[in-house]
Amino acid sequence: MSADLPALLQASLHPHSRQQAESSLNALSLQPGFAVALLRLVLSSAGVDRPVRLAGVVYLKNLVMMRWEEDINPLPEIDKATLRAELVPGLIVLSNTQDKTIRAQIAKSVSLIAELDFPERWSGLIDQLISHLPTSTSLSPPTSLTQNLTISILETAHSIFQPWRAHVRSDSLFAEINFVLSRFGDKFMQLFRETASLLLSPSNEDTELKDLQAQTMILLLDIFYDLTCQDLPPIIEDAHEEFYQPEGGRGWLLRILRWGGVAGVDAETDDTTPSLSSQLKTRVLEIAELYIKLYPDQLSRFPGTIEAFVSGVWELVGAGAGGLGGVRDDLLVSQSLRFISTAIRSGYYRSLFSSRETIAGLVEGVVVPNVGLRDHEMEQFEDDPLEFIRLDLSLPGSSTGLSADITTRRQAAADVLQALVGSGYESEATEIVGGWIGRGLERYNASRGAGGDGEAWKAKDSAVYLLTAVATRGSTTQHGVTSTNTLVDVVRFFTEHVFQDLQAQAGEVHPILQVDAIRFLYTFRNQLTKDQLLSVLPLLVRHLGSDNYVCYTYAAITIDRVLFIKQGTQLLFTQTDIRDISPALLNAVLSKIEGAGSAEKVAENDHLMKCAMRVIVTARQTLTPGYERTLQRLVGILGVVSKNPSNPNFDQFIFESISALMRFVVSGTPTTLPTFEQALFEPFTIIIQQEIEQYIPYVFQILAQMLELHTADVPTDYRSLLPFLLQPAIWQQKGSIPGLVKLLKAFLARDAKQMVVAGQVAAVLGIIQQRLIPSKINDVWGMELLQAVMQNIPVADLRPYFRAIVINLLTRLQTSKTDQYVYLLTYFLLFTMAIKVDGLTPDYLIGTVEEIQSQLWSQILNNFVVGQLPKVPLKDHKVVVVGLTRMLTQSDIMMQEPNVHTWPGMFTALVKLFQEPKYIDKKGAEAHDPHNGLTDVDFEEQNAGYQAAYSRLAASESATSDPVAYVSDPKEFLAQELLRLSKSEPRVKSLLGAADPQVT
Repeated sequence: MSADLPALLQASLHPHSRQQAESSLNALSLQPGFAVALLRLVLSSAGVDRPVRLAGVVYLKNLVMMRWEEDINPLPEIDKATLRAELVPGLIVLSNTQDKTIRAQIAKSVSLIAELDFPERWSGLIDQLISHLPTSTSLSPPTSLTQNLTISILETAHSIFQPWRAHVRSDSLFAEINFVLSRFGDKFMQLFRETASLLLSPSNEDTELKDLQAQTMILLLDIFYDLTCQDLPPIIEDAHEEFYQPEGGRGWLLRILRWGGVAGVDAETDDTTPSLSSQLKTRVLEIAELYIKLYPDQLSRFPGTIEAFVSGVWELVGAGAGGLGGVRDDLLVSQSLRFISTAIRSGYYRSLFSSRETIAGLVEGVVVPNVGLRDHEMEQFEDDPLEFIRLDLSLPGSSTGLSADITTRRQAAADVLQALVGSGYESEATEIVGGWIGRGLERYNASRGAGGDGEAWKAKDSAVYLLTAVATRGSTTQHGVTSTNTLVDVVRFFTEHVFQDLQAQAGEVHPILQVDAIRFLYTFRNQLTKDQLLSVLPLLVRHLGSDNYVCYTYAAITIDRVLFIKQGTQLLFTQTDIRDISPALLNAVLSKIEGAGSAEKVAENDHLMKCAMRVIVTARQTLTPGYERTLQRLVGILGVVSKNPSNPNFDQFIFESISALMRFVVSGTPTTLPTFEQALFEPFTIIIQQEIEQYIPYVFQILAQMLELHTADVPTDYRSLLPFLLQPAIWQQKGSIPGLVKLLKAFLARDAKQMVVAGQVAAVLGIIQQRLIPSKINDVWGMELLQAVMQNIPVADLRPYFRAIVINLLTRLQTSKTDQYVYLLTYFLLFTMAIKVDGLTPDYLIGTVEEIQSQLWSQILNNFVVGQLPKVPLKDHKVVVVGLTRMLTQSDIMMQEPNVHTWPGMFTALVKLFQEPKYIDKKGAEAHDPHNGLTDVDFEEQNAGYQAAYSRLAASESATSDPVAYVSDPKEFLAQELLRLSKSEPRVKSLLGAADPQVT
């Protein structure tokens, strides 16, 4: 094995041999010892090229990610144990600077495993890390080697602790944090003190070592945040004075905040990379902000602490402060302003910010200087417009990796203004900012005559941005501004100062001002009336045709968000509202997509594709007259981007668009279905044949959607596809499984008789039993598919397999029980007894269980089913109560020993289900718009990805059918069945008497 690895990894780096090499590696990876051999190859620098080692470490990380807890072909336990023992020492081997990239991948593998195994199955991890840290610097002075070693260990520790920041508080989380502190706390405090002392020492150490000390300090501050992000550990609380002492600026954090660095430390050649001293100050302010939010009482232990931090921030970014004008300092400036905003919002420091002079100073010294566009942002506007848009609108996906709420200086400055407005200072802030807004507008208006100021558009841009900030009290990315400053008339400002730029022809005003006008609409869409928004839609359509990338993209984003506005649960705009404009709207946005050129350029702007999707979802049946041309264009775009899938969001939106167009057009005009099939079968066949893995899950969902739309016999084209769907290989891709299940369910619902004739039921059951049920990830899909089998395959045809099915389900319960699986099994049992299928009686199921083992049914009821009934979600209530009713009233076996002893308890559980507040009568639900569910799924926060991700197509989802529709009123059904049973079974009265009297 070891001899083959280098050659296969080398081959995987070349396009012509990559596919074969990856296939061989995947086959080899199933052998025991593969992962360990891979790690040792990566750690061996002798005779192994660096690209091969890098390919190996990436493969190892992916192996850990995909198969550490996989149910099918998991990594052998002996390999897991060896990796846990050797990965951390491997970091030490890779502590040289030239191995930084490889080391980062090893650290990622450690953090992935730690997420699953720490601390229960990897209790020695922290001890491993600590054992490789250097001893006290007082005994052994630091060297570049020991400092690199420390950095490696701290990077790994931070990767393990960082997820705590996003976790919900729980006993298990605090147990883990306390476990870490008990082993790591003392060493952390020692390292912090020693590193801070060395870093802040004025001694003339060599710049390389100072640089490494600064990197170490950055990681220690990161870990400080990790350790305090949920609760304040005693070891840090007891040292509060040491970190925060404001008197004389003696606290470590204040000293680091005021530390100016040394030439060597801050001399990076890349001007966009924050300097190390800038990174240090940013981390300090992040920690200070955290304390304001979580531990204000601690800060009050030393009066003047926050005042000292505010003073430090003012020295950094206040009026007259220089040296932070470059891009590399954006993070520091933004965090500095965010710290100010948090301090204002906290309400603890009103004496600091309440005076008019202070507010004026903040506006003049902090807000106004940072809201203007800078040269590099204008360059970005022209040369990297998508990144400009992501940052300007704080959209997910920014390559900076910044948080979505504060990403740029101007947003951070605006947040200071909004903090003032939202904290009771709106009168002063609005008046002071209003003066700046007025002067900016005056300068711009004065420049519009002959010989005007060519830079005056910047003054208006800043004025519009300031107005937006001071007018906003609350907002979300999805819904725009939700509440406004009552002292600002947003609509009047739009009418007097913004609408003119929205209406202007290209070239009449600076493109930034047109973008400002569109952004103003985007931001305050909820403050405008429906008629006002309808009146500006034609202008937005015109801007879709703009030559300016940012301008037409903002138009698309704004159209999408305007059409998504809801009043309660209903969309504000209906298909009738946009009937006249939707064809032009759709044509404009599709033309812009089609004109982009290469596959990569077409796919890069998912905002355009999302806009097209939103128009289709809103216009619905009104698009029917020209649907064929629209369908052709969408298929053409799909053909282009399928040559090189590169943007998961774009792909989601184009398949959603195709699916939605079919959904609405065919629902109104069923005869159009063959047109969709003719247009889609060929490109879908190509996608499957070429194994375009990113698209196959979507294809299966749309094929299922088309098959579900058939009401007569299933066409031959679908039947010819079925053997391919039943091959085990196609089920290997995790992301395909939900779509495959959906498609097989459609076959079972439409073509079960032919599947029985063709002998394909056994293959479906084989997939359920061998691939889906054994998997903790896919068991939910296995149960869903099995329910479809029970509904659609006649009992006579199912009889040869049913005993094996039940044994398979119970084996999984015995060997790999999870809370989810226990509920899934409970629901399946009750579902099977609830549905009305000839020959499928409750005793058919119960009898099969009893054949496997006598008295097993009563054990299942007592040990599993009864405990799951209080957990039944609302969506499953009806099926569960009907299943229980039929079990109690239609089963002869339930009246036999020992099952009859479970009868009163199961009846008690059934009645409790009816008594729960969440039980509601769903009569009349079918009167609601069956398409409303489509709008429930939005993609603003989606983190799409290609690896194992499944992206559900909301438009392909059919209305949820009721598997027990034959029961209109479950309570009435129970009463009727009890009455019927009591006539033939005299024990019913005594059994009811044995039930819990509180429910009977």
